[in-house]
Amino acid sequence: MTPPRKKKMNLKQRYALMTRGLDWETSYQKMDDVFPYDTFEGIKITDWSKWEDPFRLTMDAYWKYQGEKERKLYAVLDSFAQNNGQLGISDARYVNAIKLFLTGVTPLEYQAHRHFAHLGRHIRGAGPRVAAQMQSLDELRHAQTQIHTISHYNKYFDGFAEFPHMHDRVWYLSVPKSFFDDACTAGPFEFFTAISFAFEYVLTNLLFVPFMSGAAYNGDLATVTFGFSAQSDEARHMTLGIEVIKFMLEQHPDNLPIVQKWVDKWFWRGHKMLGLVAMMMDYMLPKRIMSWKEAWEIYFTEAGGALFEDLSRYGLRVPKYADIATEEAEHISHQNWAIFYQYTQAAGFHTWLPTDEEMAWLSEKYPNTFDKYYRPRFEMWREMEAKGERFYNNALPQLCQTCQIPMGYTEPGDPTKIGFRSTEYKGERYHFCSDGCKDIFENEPEKFAQAWLPVHQIFQGNCGGADLGDVLKWYRMDNGTDNLDYSGSPDQQQWDAWQAARKKVAG
Repeated sequence: MTPPRKKKMNLKQRYALMTRGLDWETSYQKMDDVFPYDTFEGIKITDWSKWEDPFRLTMDAYWKYQGEKERKLYAVLDSFAQNNGQLGISDARYVNAIKLFLTGVTPLEYQAHRHFAHLGRHIRGAGPRVAAQMQSLDELRHAQTQIHTISHYNKYFDGFAEFPHMHDRVWYLSVPKSFFDDACTAGPFEFFTAISFAFEYVLTNLLFVPFMSGAAYNGDLATVTFGFSAQSDEARHMTLGIEVIKFMLEQHPDNLPIVQKWVDKWFWRGHKMLGLVAMMMDYMLPKRIMSWKEAWEIYFTEAGGALFEDLSRYGLRVPKYADIATEEAEHISHQNWAIFYQYTQAAGFHTWLPTDEEMAWLSEKYPNTFDKYYRPRFEMWREMEAKGERFYNNALPQLCQTCQIPMGYTEPGDPTKIGFRSTEYKGERYHFCSDGCKDIFENEPEKFAQAWLPVHQIFQGNCGGADLGDVLKWYRMDNGTDNLDYSGSPDQQQWDAWQAARKKVAG
């Protein structure tokens, strides 16, 4: 008699066998000693097996899937390089957005890779360990492909070569660096909340979708190809983020206030960091795809509103100060660009004043604020430039102790008044740009009192010397080449020479 065939396992069963089936309870050592980090935050997990992996991807499938994407990506990049793709971008001003993106984001991808690998070892649940391992590989791949994608521009434009060195030293790069330093020095569940949920799920579309659309609109095939290659990974990361939140909230009711506190904190920190993206979208793209305000309405107000409505069944509410962040969407890009225009002598990219056409676009996109509060400032600076008195601010600005952004933001409801908060801790006074940043400090004062603030370090003589030239050498920036105005820069001169040569050949 023919023995009955065993029933074929479905995908979920095979995935469980390949992941959960390899896990075990330790016997020679206590589980708490082997996994010491996943309990001290106060998160209570009653059943690790309840973790559901929305994307069930085994390692062999992962390499096959990613290898196929790599082949397509590098084929496009090679074609872009061989055909002098840099000549097809809208304008050399656009490259400065790529400079900010590369120096700001790529090291963060590597930090995320390192810490997800750490979680892959130190979370006792097999499900989240496998998920962390997959995301660690994704983040390493993103860092590698970003460097390769942008390396083409390094052959022709200034400001790219020293990005790993600059990440640890340059004042404005301390904003994204401090975000990830804060997350990586938190506990494992807070890291998941910070990166997988707040950054990847709630805010990542504000970075990837508008910026990659802008890259396509400005002829940057190299960057947009990387963006599309990474976006499918981001979809998986977003799903991990929502799974982490739901898993914690379903495990024990005591987890809710801890998770809510983290959601409030990391939403606010992410909102402040993405102000750099707001500036890039509104001021650094010669051809604009949408305004920051429009992107915020689509990807946070509408999408985020639906998300938190869904999560309300667990008792989780919309992040604290979300209404303030929405109000700031009217102002944050203009205020950031004004900061960088004043301090471009200490930045690794060029700045410029918006043209009449660009100011008309800003007036259309920000009808309630731009003409009233920001156009007069740009017109005044334009008049100064015409007189040969281009304005550079030579005073070092006060920084917010939490987000580390210069104190250039205004009070909610009053765009004519600089926002300012302060608090005392152990006999020292600390300063903040907003209630959100002050709240974060006061919840963890010992941590944020140790923040490495670039301006403080310059005053203490820890950044190469006392004057700007010394600091730029410490940054490894070439004064007059990497920094200052776009007008008259080597980047502009080379671009103009290319365009003249093309017209001569075409004519």
